Amino acid sequence: MQRSLADSRVKFRHLQCFLAVAQFGSVQRAADSLSITQPAVSKTVAELETILGVKLFERGRHGAVPTREGQLFMPHASACVSALRQGVDLLARAEGAAAATLEVGVLPTVAAVLVPPVLRQFATQWPRVIVRLATGANPELLERLKAGSIEFAIGRLADPERMVGLSFEQLFTEPLIAVVRAGHPLAQGTALPATSLEDFPIVLPPFGTLIRQSTESLLSAWGVAPLSGFVEVLSVSTGRALTLENCAVWFVPQSAVEYELAHGMLVRLPLPFAGTGEPVGLIRRSDTQPSAVGRAFIEAVREVARGRMAAVSGKDAGKSTGKTAGKTARKGGPGDAPLE
Repeated sequence: MQRSLADSRVKFRHLQCFLAVAQFGSVQRAADSLSITQPAVSKTVAELETILGVKLFERGRHGAVPTREGQLFMPHASACVSALRQGVDLLARAEGAAAATLEVGVLPTVAAVLVPPVLRQFATQWPRVIVRLATGANPELLERLKAGSIEFAIGRLADPERMVGLSFEQLFTEPLIAVVRAGHPLAQGTALPATSLEDFPIVLPPFGTLIRQSTESLLSAWGVAPLSGFVEVLSVSTGRALTLENCAVWFVPQSAVEYELAHGMLVRLPLPFAGTGEPVGLIRRSDTQPSAVGRAFIEAVREVARGRMAAVSGKDAGKSTGKTAGKTARKGGPGDAPLE
């Protein structure tokens, strides 16, 4: 088919349905996400395949999987939809009659500490914006980003094969820690034997996540025997409840529990965590540019992240200064006045 004819027949609904099926791998789930019927999605995708003269999906027991042609077409369809949304956002801000919409993916373990200050700053420039936050495991966020259902993500650097077509801009490093409730038996000592975990529930990140890999490395270095039972959970609220109510030991990124640590609800265990930090950053598609509202949000994220890094550097410098002062004081003679 001639390109000019195909271009004139491809509509927004074609691209929208195509990207939804590619994202969810299911016509029914795509229909649910678009609030239309399954036959309507199937008919729209079939129309697009006829217009383009290629098969876009292989359909079978495992759902709808993009063909080679579908994979080639996907980034261009996503870029087209993204460009249209950017134009609508710009007009919405110029007219002041409608709110723009921004869809962002964010890891649940960093959402609580990062999103509130980002939104406070972002709202000063774009007060009339609908911000849709999609939380999920890192692989899920990457798939949503590739499918175009989110504009960018705040996540972790994944394996090279998962990062094809994506760029990563590091914001900060997130350390892994183990926490228990205040007053927990394990919170009383300074040196914990590896066997101390045997008497308490263990809460771990889900299998296959980067923070789970760090947890397993930590447990191995600590000499902990293979666990016979534990709970896997990504939800921060569920992990918090299990730790506070069930005396569990929770292995979690520090940013997810900063509030609880600061207010004495949870206590960090003294375990060997060196080298367990994972970089967190902005993940974007290499073939698209952020919208005007997206650029403002990204700048707010960068500024908040810089503030976090500066605060951490300040604490580290304070600790170093304290240690140096302590060593200097100990070098003094018996008559030297003690440091306050």
